Amino acid sequence: MAFLSSSELQKLGFKHLGKNVRISDKASIYQPSEIEIGDESRIDDFCVISGKVSMGRNVHVAVFCNVAGGTEGVTLEDFAGLAYGCHVFSQSDDYSGTTMTNPTVPAQFKQETKAAVRIGRHCIVGAKSVIFPGVHLAEGSAVGAMSMVTRSTEAWTIVAGVPARKVKDRRRDLLALEKTYLEGAGD
Repeated sequence: MAFLSSSELQKLGFKHLGKNVRISDKASIYQPSEIEIGDESRIDDFCVISGKVSMGRNVHVAVFCNVAGGTEGVTLEDFAGLAYGCHVFSQSDDYSGTTMTNPTVPAQFKQETKAAVRIGRHCIVGAKSVIFPGVHLAEGSAVGAMSMVTRSTEAWTIVAGVPARKVKDRRRDLLALEKTYLEGAGD
């Protein structure tokens, strides 16, 4: 995987760009002036990042992910991760047939749901999962692969399924590792 150089990243014009950020040269970044990326974060091949997006430190977006911040925004807090092929949407068309759909249709003929998405610290979203507008994954939430998350989660829980439901509680052992890492032992 080839990453953009520091000078190439600077030329894109991000709202904020932290230290040691790595973005694949095969990723597509739209509206970089609306995108904030924290230290040590990484975006892999064939990802699409667009609209209002804020990523904390040590965030990882794996291959083939789509993070569509739109106007409302998607926030990925520190140490959050999206596994292969995840999709995160802050807006969605009305699929009922009451209104028209798709971005080629003027707004007066559409009814979109628009709501910010927040993926908390230490959240991990399993491969091919979908996060809907307005969802808040509370700190430490883990989402099983191929899940459809339509509702917000409780902190330190594991959810899975279509729609996603709580499976069990998640351990917090990683918080001690975070502390050691941030104190410099992880260098």
